[in-house]
Amino acid sequence: MSKASKGPEFVKYFVPLLSALKELGYSGTPSEVKNVIIEKLQISEELLEEKLKSGSSRIINQIDWARFYLVKAGYLDSSKRGVWTLTEKGIAETVTNQKAFTIFKEVQGEFKDKKSVDSNGSNGEIQEEEIYAPDDGESLITVDYREKLLQILRNLSPSGFEHLCKQFLREAGFQEVEVTGKTGDGGIDGKGILQINPLLSIPVLFQCKRYAGSVGAPQIRDFRGAMMGRADKGILITTGSFTKEAEREAIRDGVSPTELVDSNKLIKMFEQLELGLKPKIVYEIDTDFFDRFK
Repeated sequence: MSKASKGPEFVKYFVPLLSALKELGYSGTPSEVKNVIIEKLQISEELLEEKLKSGSSRIINQIDWARFYLVKAGYLDSSKRGVWTLTEKGIAETVTNQKAFTIFKEVQGEFKDKKSVDSNGSNGEIQEEEIYAPDDGESLITVDYREKLLQILRNLSPSGFEHLCKQFLREAGFQEVEVTGKTGDGGIDGKGILQINPLLSIPVLFQCKRYAGSVGAPQIRDFRGAMMGRADKGILITTGSFTKEAEREAIRDGVSPTELVDSNKLIKMFEQLELGLKPKIVYEIDTDFFDRFK
């Protein structure tokens, strides 16, 4: 699919994404939907390992862009509760590859009309290799701060990264945070008590990795081995990403599941906690309001 005639690479995921949701019963978590797409398209681990500058998977980012456009076109619900859901339009209509290109052009035309991306000199063309797919309601020009934040995290001094991780975990609900060791990749090992609610808390072992590469299944197994007899739960945080084998190993039957936090999830948590980030209010002109005064 050439970008000149069919739009950006992410357009080719419109049809598989809609098909995956129909197969799942019209709704699914992001990981469920992406796993169906990866399986159906037989996307290799090698392709999944292709990274953006941010360290996240290029393929996964393209699927996120496809979802963003389908939400704007009314085929997917804009729910922010972590579930991707087809709308009545998405259920009823059959989208072909040609229709996918039409959807892209229509949504892209709306962005151009609103000049929401022209200030970056992009003339309305999306460079999905350079930035994350935005969440619902975000302007396309607001997402580049995520890349900058990741670069800041990766370039911190070892002691600075350690102190930031401890504050991040405390803000996220940890108590008695203690760093027990250093990792060979510029990260830290530690333990703490995660306060689930006023009545329940659990001991947790954590590991924070500060790099742009991928964490593989052997590292998950090593981390789980370190958990034995020390904690009920483990959380592995990275400023990079996890391989598919690592994700499968983290939830493998017969072992204690390990929570994985990659760069995308990490940035979203920084946003929710407003940790090192200052929210801004952006207004959009309601032209319909002014039309009646013409």
